[in-house]
Formats: sequence, C-alpha cells, structure tokens
Amino acid sequence: MKIIIAGAGAVGSHLAALLSKENHDIVVLDPDIEKLSKATDGLDVMTLGVSPTSISGLKEAGTPQADLFIAVTPSETRNMTCCILAHSLGAKKTVARIDNAEYIEERNLEFFRQMGIGSLIYPEMLAAQEIVNGVRRSWVRQWWEVHEGALIILGIKLREEATALYDQQLRDLCPPDSPYHIVAIKRDEATIIPGGFDDLRLGDIAYFMTTKKFVPNIRQLVGKENYADVKRLMIMGGGRISVQTCHLLPDYMEAKLIEQDLSRCHQLADLLDNDDIMVINGDGRDMALLTEEGIRQTQAFCALTDDTEENILACLAAKRMGVRKTVALVENTEYITMAEKLDIGTIINKKAIAASHIYQMMLAADVASVKSLTIADADVAEFVAVEGSLVTSCPVMKLGLPKGITIGGLVRNGVGQLVNGRTQILPGDHVVVFSRTALFKELDHLFGKPKGGLFSIFH
Repeated sequence: MKIIIAGAGAVGSHLAALLSKENHDIVVLDPDIEKLSKATDGLDVMTLGVSPTSISGLKEAGTPQADLFIAVTPSETRNMTCCILAHSLGAKKTVARIDNAEYIEERNLEFFRQMGIGSLIYPEMLAAQEIVNGVRRSWVRQWWEVHEGALIILGIKLREEATALYDQQLRDLCPPDSPYHIVAIKRDEATIIPGGFDDLRLGDIAYFMTTKKFVPNIRQLVGKENYADVKRLMIMGGGRISVQTCHLLPDYMEAKLIEQDLSRCHQLADLLDNDDIMVINGDGRDMALLTEEGIRQTQAFCALTDDTEENILACLAAKRMGVRKTVALVENTEYITMAEKLDIGTIINKKAIAASHIYQMMLAADVASVKSLTIADADVAEFVAVEGSLVTSCPVMKLGLPKGITIGGLVRNGVGQLVNGRTQILPGDHVVVFSRTALFKELDHLFGKPKGGLFSIFH
C-alpha cells in the first residue's frame, strides 16, 4: 500500500511509527525539515520537505498513485485543502484531521465526501468518548465493547482487595469453562500477553475479556463492588476536549468545569447551555477552591488542560482529597509511564487515540476495528475470519500462535463467546485478538484473504 502522511507533528509521527512496522510504502510530508527529521528518525519511511498544499510537491510524493492520503497537520484548513487536492490528483482514499465537531455530524459527511474528503478524524471527540467511558465506570481503567457489546474488555488496576486472583497460575484461575479470560497484563513498564503459566500480582493492570452478563462477577472478583458510581465530577480546563466531554455526559451526571480564563468562561457558558454543567472561573489546582466547590463529595476528577504536568499534579491532589476516579490528559508520551507509576488513574493521550483510529484503515487483513491500549504496548483488534484462511483450518490449540499473541473471544451470529484451545473458528466469525504491537503484522497469515494481496478497511 502506498500511504502519504501530511504533517510530521504529534499524530503524524505516532502514525508513521505504527505504520513503519508494516510493509507499506510510506511518505511523510512537512515543510519544516527539522521537525520532519526528528519525527521520522529511525523509521523506515521516505520524507519530503514540501508543503502538503503544493501541487508540485504532492505530485513529487506520488500522490496520484496513493492508496491512502492522511492529512494531520495542526491546521484544519490545510488538512482539508490538501485532501481535496490529493483526491483530484488521483489518491484513492483521503483522511483529514479536523477541529470542528459540526463537520462530523452525519448530515455533513456526504458534503465532504463529494469534495474529495473521504473521512474526518476529530481527535478531541475521540478523546472525550474515552473519558466518558472511563467516568461512567469508576472501577475500571479501560472499557471497550466489541461488536456492539457482544464482548467486553475491561482494564482493571489490581489492588489489595483482589486477593482471590493472586498466588495461582492463569491456567487454574481461568480454566476453559471460565466466564472470563485474562488477555493482557501491564506490569510496571512491561506488557505481557500471558500464557497458562503466568500469574497476576498486586499493582498489575489486568485486561479481562468477558460478556456483559459476567461483568458484575468480575467487579466482585477484583474487590471493587463498593466503588461508588460517578454522579458528580469536576473538570479542570475549558478546552475542546472538555466541551465535548460535557456534551457526551449521561443525563444523571452533574459536572463543574473550572477554567482560569474569564473570557473563556463566558464562551463556555454559552457552549454548555445545560443546567447540570456549572462553569467556574478559577484555578483547578487551588485546594481551597476545590474544597469550597465540594470536591470531597465528587466521585471523579478530570484534568484536561494543555499542560501535562499540571494535569498529573492536579489528579494527585484530587486523590489526596478523596476522589477515587481521576482522568489525566497526558499529551507528552514521555510522561505516560511515569503517570501510570504514580497511579494517576485513566490516562488519555489524544494523538495515540487518533493514530489508533486511523491505523485500522491500513492493516493488511480484514480488520473491523483496532484499539491501541494507551498504557500498554499492545493492540486489540477484531478480525473477520474468511473462508479458506488458516485460522479456520483447525482448533485454536493447533494454530501455533506466536508468543505474544492470544485470541480472546469471538462473535458468531451476533453472540459473543470466549475462546479456548478446543474452539474451532468458522468463516464469518468476528475474532478478537490481542497482540504485542510489534507482532501485529504476524496476524496477516492467519486472517488474510486466501488469495493474498494487500487491502484496507475504511470506515
């Protein structure tokens, strides 16, 4: 596949790093030579120091032969313009990063497709969806529904209450008839795709796969049945992610949004015309202000400013004041591991979420969806098993899956079920696979179409 990435910023560089592990012809465009060099250092990609809105530059990059053109520069206007140009020059599919929620409304999508912009990515909306999923379930770090909820993946921090999980191997903890599987473990800086001889330890983040029916059982198993559901939350920072988060909150939640800039507070009051959202002018790090606004009666605190360090410190302070669920926007990837060690709570990295969302369009097998686990060097993807593919040829135990890859579950005729060694995968099954990020390309020979060749999924 020939892929052109316009923009060597945060999202573009993260995406280039992901794609460089695949056998794609990748070109990264950016007029800033220094930024371009830094973003692609050590990656197997071509670079071109030209403006992505230059027609001659686009031709030089091979845009007329491109299978996919991705525009992720900081400028929404530039992204849309270069996608229109790329489409006119012959690029088969185009993706533009945008900053306006109105553009992704269903009624507007056809308008942009007619202009030549095949898909729109709004990172702030994607991040807000992750945040709301996190605060709706205060006892989990990550919650992901596969195939409209037929299967559920839970990322849970294991604490002292989870005594029933310790001191035993997973083959004993999760026998073949178990209603859940442990499909990944984050331990300190290591990511483990476990086998039967691995175990769970205090402080691990364990990723469970199950069905909705058994979610309450897992909540009890990890000792978190007494965690209060979130009805009141505080949000620090009045940026676009905060606005989208407020729009997506369920009706039963009340929120207080704290913003330092008075003029921005007036804007927010107009944008969030909702009796359940209170906008407060002040510093979200001010302990006296937080106390006055009732933080000790608040079940969740979200630090969503543009300053990663401020967000981490604010979440630590909120935890000291008794808030159990905290969410931090951590845009500097160098801080993610540190934030996890500090037990911050849910970590949101906007560029990783956006890159993961785009990444699903470029895998060389029939992937319905792929999600990067922000705090773990792992991906989880939903593949469709096709007639004649290797994965349908024998039971799972005989597939010879490489170490670092595991099949967690499948959806057959809309019904989710867990997978064990005796499971026979059938054509048409939607199969959920966990893999170390570096091993993801190894899955193509199992799930790829029997005639071979590269193709992409585009949503």
